Amino acid sequence: MPREPFLLTMPKRVTAPIVVASPHSGRDYDAAFMDTTVLDQGRIRSSEDAYVDMLVEGVPHLGVPLLAAGMPRAFLDLNRAAEELDPAVIHNVPRGTTNPRVSSGLGVIPRVVAQGRAIYRGKISRAEARHRIEGFWRPYHTKLDELLTTAHDTFGRAILLDCHSMPHEAIATSGPQGRHAEIVLGDRFGSSAATDLVDVLEQVFQDLGFRVARNAPFAGAYVTQAYGRPERGRHAIQIEIDRSLYLNEDLVERTANFGAVRNLMTEAVAQFAAEVRGPKDLAAE
Repeated sequence: MPREPFLLTMPKRVTAPIVVASPHSGRDYDAAFMDTTVLDQGRIRSSEDAYVDMLVEGVPHLGVPLLAAGMPRAFLDLNRAAEELDPAVIHNVPRGTTNPRVSSGLGVIPRVVAQGRAIYRGKISRAEARHRIEGFWRPYHTKLDELLTTAHDTFGRAILLDCHSMPHEAIATSGPQGRHAEIVLGDRFGSSAATDLVDVLEQVFQDLGFRVARNAPFAGAYVTQAYGRPERGRHAIQIEIDRSLYLNEDLVERTANFGAVRNLMTEAVAQFAAEVRGPKDLAAE
């Protein structure tokens, strides 16, 4: 099994009400898990947000905590509710309680990876599913909630930037030819974050040269829904970046552009942090 439920990198001093998270970048495909799958090492990585944690690895130097998954998405999806159990892949789960995500094979224990490829030969036990949720899902979300609570207590508000990557094909036809979005910001159509904060983040990315869209084709899933409470000073924004900007998607390998995109992502968080600091934030320093 994967060794750690999460990887947390804390700054020497937290200086902004922001937490950056990468719930789908885990790449610890250990032998025990690989023995259970019909997929090879390449295909099983197709749903992974490959190297997104490394794209944002500079944010702790900005005074911002970075929380990343320790396990791969194919093993356990941290952007799903713990109750989103798929009876088609887990024994002894009652049918009739699913939603469209679960029905399509994308529950908390995924049944498929990209392009609908099945992960397992059959089903896993309910005990194994419980082990993954209690041993990996719950510690990650406990830590995320703790980080956001601390930010809110310290600065008067908390802002989660939940970082993901999207397959190029998912957005290649979403705009005029050659003008598709490179960054998609998801705030569940205004319900998970204050509009002015999303406006600021959108402008930051645009000023850095990215083409930006909101909520289409990705508006946010469990994480933004669970942690976005703007009326309580808790905001959650999902950031999706076009994988083709930094990744050879077929080989799941970083391209020569990786360093430049990483620098831009760090600069984006730096500029956003500078914009969202308020009087209480400065007093906390």
